[in-house]
Amino acid sequence: MRGPKLFTPWRSIAAGFLMNGVLFGTWAGHIASVKDQFSLTDPDLSNLLLLLGLGALLSFRFAGRLCDSMGAPRITRAAACALLVATVFLGFAQTVQQLGLSLFLFGMCHGLLDVAINNWGSEVEKHMRRSVMSSFHAMFSLGAGLGAAKGYVAAVYDVRTNIDFLITAVLTGGILGPFLLLDWQSTVLKNVKGAAELAFPRGALLLVGLIAFASGLGEGMAAHWGSVHLKEVIKTTEQHAILGYVGFCAAMVIMRLTVDSLVTRLGPVMVTRLSGVSATCGISLILLGFSGPFVSLVGFMLMGVGYAAIMPLAFKWAATYPLVPPGQAIATVATFAYGAMALGPPAIGALSRHFGFFIVGIFAMLVAVLAPALDHK
Repeated sequence: MRGPKLFTPWRSIAAGFLMNGVLFGTWAGHIASVKDQFSLTDPDLSNLLLLLGLGALLSFRFAGRLCDSMGAPRITRAAACALLVATVFLGFAQTVQQLGLSLFLFGMCHGLLDVAINNWGSEVEKHMRRSVMSSFHAMFSLGAGLGAAKGYVAAVYDVRTNIDFLITAVLTGGILGPFLLLDWQSTVLKNVKGAAELAFPRGALLLVGLIAFASGLGEGMAAHWGSVHLKEVIKTTEQHAILGYVGFCAAMVIMRLTVDSLVTRLGPVMVTRLSGVSATCGISLILLGFSGPFVSLVGFMLMGVGYAAIMPLAFKWAATYPLVPPGQAIATVATFAYGAMALGPPAIGALSRHFGFFIVGIFAMLVAVLAPALDHK
């Protein structure tokens, strides 16, 4: 590996996670305003979120195979460029049809980048010989929080959505893009047996997939319906409604920066159990938060603490699962996690948000029950 000292392996992976988070958070921070801009009903928004989820799921069909056969860095760079372009298209959508197509492309690029950067991150973690995967995911949460907070600033100063998306894409690509050019000799598997791009989930892989599903469902609920819930149920302003997701992301960042040391001390099983309990408590407060926004905000923060460790632990487990090539195992776990994150909110929106949070709480309790699956022994 060569290059300027600034471009270290950890910083390169962190930049990829940060970029993905900023662009996703920018969309999440504008959901309530986009809903008003296009006069969308809850079912309308659910259908659009479904397109985003379908795009992500489609990318998972080939993302793992591409990483295994071509190397994660190459796929990461291509996906990052595509996601930056998709973000601009998303901001300049003028009709509901254009918005739907843009969300489909955005979801596809987001999913491809997520699988690729997790795959590359697992290689860097092995190279560094210490647990750093949670710190990478902290960068995604930091980026998502910054993107959503930027949406708050844009709403306060009445900045047009298309201008915000364009500036975000240009600055994010210009600042973080060069870090992805690190010269890295990636693991490439030639003649991978089997035609399936995803590993058929069974045994431990299925259980870990369900844990990732529960986490993705909770993260998706916070991202896609959190601001809408605060605005329409708690009756906060549009600007303050964004703060629920900002608090969620801030809690995730703080927690993810400490998860690696907690896992070293307590082990992945105990950390996962405690995570499920915290997420359940947070969701309970949101369900009881009709008395005021403060209780709901605390609930979102407890959700962030609860879900912070689950996704990094699931991806790390998949990267070291001995029965399936790492790219396919990661893509399989990603299908559970981000399929739930993207497809769960539309399904929940078709019911009711209040009942939706209750369902998410049930799955959060399931995380604590299935935690032993994350032990390789």
